[in-house]
Amino acid sequence: MRTVRIKRKESGPHGTFGWLVTEGFSCFTGELPWLDNASRVSCIPVGTYDVLWAMSPRFKRYTYRLLNVPDRGGVLIHSANLMGDKAKGLRAQLEGCIALGEKVGYMDGQKALLLSRPAVSAFERMLGGQSFKLEIS
Repeated sequence: MRTVRIKRKESGPHGTFGWLVTEGFSCFTGELPWLDNASRVSCIPVGTYDVLWAMSPRFKRYTYRLLNVPDRGGVLIHSANLMGDKAKGLRAQLEGCIALGEKVGYMDGQKALLLSRPAVSAFERMLGGQSFKLEIS
């Protein structure tokens, strides 16, 4: 089974940003800030997760879904630009999921992932619906 790794580089009110690497592919990642694994407002804990290709009722399409996240469900890998702490007045398009992007930059003064849809499409195309292990550090 393939292993995909996310190395988190920084976390703050604008989000948690890192780098995803697997054989033949790499991109930036964005997640919510670390807020003690609180559902819908925090990134997930560091660890290793099984990831399946599954239908998302919310997005009405197949996405990668993380399994066995402690005290959480519905954690997906999908496109998003903003992942800020809403309690601090920042915008977020995530509720605990992981976003991919080709670049990191700014949108309206807020740190953001850019070119997210192309990064997610390339990642999904490269993996071809195959399950994998995700190691987050």
